[in-house]
Amino acid sequence: MKVEQISIFIENKSGRLAEITRILGEAGINIRALSLADTSDFGILRLIVNDGVKANAVLKEKGFTVNMTEVVAVEVPDRPGGLSAILQALDRDAINVEYMYAFVERCGGNAVIIFRFDETDKAIATLNAQNFNMLEGNRLYNM
Repeated sequence: MKVEQISIFIENKSGRLAEITRILGEAGINIRALSLADTSDFGILRLIVNDGVKANAVLKEKGFTVNMTEVVAVEVPDRPGGLSAILQALDRDAINVEYMYAFVERCGGNAVIIFRFDETDKAIATLNAQNFNMLEGNRLYNM
């Protein structure tokens, strides 16, 4: 149930984001979801792509600092309280959400949220026990 995500550390200056997307596009890599967090000096661009291994290699080749991490993609009921139900279940088991961001496509009547947890395996067990649906990586990469 884990999904591969790449994180790219970039200087907070004009053109760097455009450069990354150009490099990925030229390599035939499709961005499926993204999140960008920044400070005054640098940013962390987190991406779900259709080929994480290739993205990692081409960006490192161009001098970027890239890490691969595991995240979890969860279908969230698209209704008031849908996200709250998931977060309440995680809270009951003392699982911390390090960060989260939305996936751009919908899956049926649900939204998809990407989660990074402090205890990924424990979070997956909790979500399974509460019958929340998690997406397999291949399904997410090719939606």
